[in-house]
Amino acid sequence: MNNVQQDIDERSNLTSLNKLELLLFRLGGDAEGNHSELYAINVFKIREIVAMPHVTPIADSHPHMLGVVNLREQIIPVINLPAVVGCIPTAGLKLLLITEFARTTQAFAVEAVEEIVRLEWTSVLPGDKTASGALVTSIAKVDGDVPNTRLAQVLDVESILRQLHSNDEPDVDVDSMGAPLNLPDGQVILAADDSVIARALIENALQAMGAKYVMTNSGKQAWDKLEAIDIAAKKEGKTARDKVALVLSDLEMPEMDGFTLTRNIKQDARFSTIPVIIHSSLSGAANENHVNGVGADAYIAKFVPIELAALLRKTLAKNTTPQKRG
Repeated sequence: MNNVQQDIDERSNLTSLNKLELLLFRLGGDAEGNHSELYAINVFKIREIVAMPHVTPIADSHPHMLGVVNLREQIIPVINLPAVVGCIPTAGLKLLLITEFARTTQAFAVEAVEEIVRLEWTSVLPGDKTASGALVTSIAKVDGDVPNTRLAQVLDVESILRQLHSNDEPDVDVDSMGAPLNLPDGQVILAADDSVIARALIENALQAMGAKYVMTNSGKQAWDKLEAIDIAAKKEGKTARDKVALVLSDLEMPEMDGFTLTRNIKQDARFSTIPVIIHSSLSGAANENHVNGVGADAYIAKFVPIELAALLRKTLAKNTTPQKRG
C-alpha cells in the first residue's frame, strides 16, 4: 500500500518537475511488415487499457472508425489507430486505450503496449524541429540524452479526432463571439500550443474576436518570446506587462510544459502581473488543482470558442491596468 501511495504521489508531483509520463505502444509496420515504430500518448490522457472487446460497427461511419463498445454501460467510439497513421498490425488489434481529453471519451485500438516511461520535457523535441507529420506533435527520446536512444512519436490525438470529424460544422462562429476584443494599444495575447490543429483553432477564435496575438509552439518558445518582449519594452521605457495583455497556454508541450511556463511567469517580477489562462485538453479536478498550484489565473478545457471568448473577456476585465500616458 505504501508503494502504491508513493507512486501516486510521485505521479502527481510530475507537474512541478517539468516531467511527464508516456505510454509507449506499437501499431504495426508498413505494407511489407517492416518499421514497427514506437508511438506514445501522455499517461494523463489514458483512463484505462482493456483487452479488445466486441465492437459494434456503426453504419456510414468514417473508414477509421471501427464502431462502438459498451464499457460498463458507457458507449465509447473505437478508432482504428493503425489505420489513422498508416500502419498495418502484424498481430491484430489486441488492446483498447480508453482516453479522456478535450471533454470527450474515446478508445484507440492498438497492436501492443510496451511500457510507461518517465521523462523530462527537455527530452521531448517539438515537431517543428523534426520531419514529423501533422499527426505527431513531438519526438520523445525514450532513454533520455544518451547515444542511440529509442525514439517515440508522440501522437497529436486532438488532430486525429479533428480528422475524423472534418465534416462537422465550423469550429468558430464569428457572429457568436461578441464585440471585438479591444486590447490597449501595443498589447497582444501570447499563446502557446504544440498542436497544429489547436493553434489553428485558437488563432481562428482570436481573429474572430479581433484580438492581436503572438502564437508560439511550446512553453519554451513562449518564455523566450516573453523575455524578448521584456528587453524590447525596456528600450521604450515600458514593461512586459505593457506589451502582453494575457498568456494563453496549453499544458502538454515539449521542452517546457504549461505548468513550468506558468510557474516561471508568476515567480518572475518582470511578468508576475501578467494573467495566465491554461487552455488544455487535460481535464479533471486533479489537473485543475495543479493549475491553481502554479498560480494560473484561470483554467478552461479545450475547445469551445464561445466559452474561451467569455473567459478571456472576464480575465482581462479583472486584470485591466490603466495605460500610461506620456
